[in-house]
Amino acid sequence: QVQLVESGGGLVQAGGSLRLSCAASGRNAVNYAMGWFRQAPGKERENVANISWSGGSTRYADSVKGRFTISRDNAKNTVYLQMNSLKPEDTAVYYCAADQQPYGGSWFTPKYWGQGTQVTVSS
Repeated sequence: QVQLVESGGGLVQAGGSLRLSCAASGRNAVNYAMGWFRQAPGKERENVANISWSGGSTRYADSVKGRFTISRDNAKNTVYLQMNSLKPEDTAVYYCAADQQPYGGSWFTPKYWGQGTQVTVSS
């Protein structure tokens, strides 16, 4: 079992920045590929960014490439999402997710989810 707790959401003006954190706990939590997803009202959930268990491989949705950066600090069991040049269309609840099993790459199907953190970007 892996438990995930997100933090760092909030209200920011367009063009601003936020950094989301996802603290992972549980057996072997540090060894799971992880990612960030988001869901806006009335829209489907979108996979924003993923990172492999080692941190050596990442992938991003086209909508955030060049603006968002995913990283991890395995010593702290924490994954981050640095979000720059935010746009109103980035407004959503952001969820942290972990792979079904350890030692995966940056393409994975999530099994474990956090509770979500709201990001609101005003124009």
